[in-house]
Amino acid sequence: MRHASLPLSVDHDESAPSTQLLGQQSQQGNLYLEGPFAPVDRETTATSLSVKGAIPPELDGLYVRIGPNPLKAPSPARYHWFTGDGMVHGVRLSGGQALWYRNRWIGSKTVQKALGRDVLPGKTRGIFDTVNTNVFGHAGRLWASVEAGPVPVQLDAELQSVRHGLFDSAPTVAFSAHPHRDPITGDLHAVTYDATERKALSYVRVNAQGLVDKVVRIPVKHGPMVHDCAITRTQVIVLDLPVTFSFWSLIKRSPFPYVWNPAHGARVGLLPRDGQASDMRWFEVDPCYVFHPCNAFDQADGSVVLDVVVHRHMFEHSRIGPEADTQPRFERWKLPAGGTRVVREVISERQQEFPRPDERLFAQPYRYAYAVEFSVDTRGGQSVLKHDLATRTTTEHRFGEHIKPGEFVFVPRHAKAAEDNGWLMGLVSNLETGLGELHVLNAADVGTPAVAIVEIPAAVPLGFHGNWVAATDLGSMN
Repeated sequence: MRHASLPLSVDHDESAPSTQLLGQQSQQGNLYLEGPFAPVDRETTATSLSVKGAIPPELDGLYVRIGPNPLKAPSPARYHWFTGDGMVHGVRLSGGQALWYRNRWIGSKTVQKALGRDVLPGKTRGIFDTVNTNVFGHAGRLWASVEAGPVPVQLDAELQSVRHGLFDSAPTVAFSAHPHRDPITGDLHAVTYDATERKALSYVRVNAQGLVDKVVRIPVKHGPMVHDCAITRTQVIVLDLPVTFSFWSLIKRSPFPYVWNPAHGARVGLLPRDGQASDMRWFEVDPCYVFHPCNAFDQADGSVVLDVVVHRHMFEHSRIGPEADTQPRFERWKLPAGGTRVVREVISERQQEFPRPDERLFAQPYRYAYAVEFSVDTRGGQSVLKHDLATRTTTEHRFGEHIKPGEFVFVPRHAKAAEDNGWLMGLVSNLETGLGELHVLNAADVGTPAVAIVEIPAAVPLGFHGNWVAATDLGSMN
């Protein structure tokens, strides 16, 4: 069932689709179209939002998150969660107030035409142009991105789609759902793949000014799905794991033709940041799948440490989204200087996803990792987890049974604040009201009640990734 936004201090975009376009038929039969996953049927602008608690005055910026939200009601039997039209959600905080909430569809050609809008300028690439997986700031602008071929979409500070573009370079190579910014150089690093090319990945570096200044082609087999990567000060980490392109799924007209493929094997590669594919070292690991690394760093002896959430398998049975029995747990992987096999240590057996560090320490040694307890269902009651990697202990912020959380990100109190001196911020679905909320937690003491809860007068479906964009960076995005 689709969520409709409530008319509480809310303006609806006049060009939003009608209910006739969207359809109101029941979506029973697909978890990812039900309950807290159910798509909304309109774009909403809500101002002067109600707040429980007190928003810290230091928080001046935009929390923005993206996810799938199909414009037209899809067939439940054929809908895969990863393929829905992209929708971005944002909450603007300033002066201790929640100034506004907005949600906007990402302007793919299909969406723009269905909404009666002009097609966005700029060249795109790949066999589709749906962008629905991540949203982040770079080179003074806001970008939405996806994997498997298309280039990002630039957004303005009010979340309207502006143009397609590989930042300020020609769109000659695929991009990624998960680029990572080096906080020291300002460069953006990504490992990318194109769904139409099964024999190679690419390492793509985008400098701080928005220009692609390095591309390395990495030979592979079978067309692996490489959702994310990691970097250290000297290395790029490539995850070549056994979820691969399936011609059989394509022939059966699956909207998402990637499946578990044990015959592919599993390995982790180290590519020197200043090197070429011939310089890579590969490390074997038992078959598993990683959507999301948390962080990585070099050690003095030449080894590399990589922290990841590990699934036992992925897309082995389900054809509509992640499966419930993959037991995702937080592990520390060591890639030894003199070895060829990953050494694994379990940090937490709790089922979890969306690991994030304090990104000021990305590619460097760090102490705290944050993740969200993960369950493939429509029930609430999960936790935000804080892993202390020095003591190997985990603390948690437990939500009520009526709350289903998404990814949480860390925002430091100020530029020089200690590693956990700040806030954790994320959108949740309130299962009692059917509405969204933005929760702000004390990162130094996650077990305490939320510092602030921003009440959103609209449903916010569970989605994928988001980030905090400080007000000092928003001015250039208009």
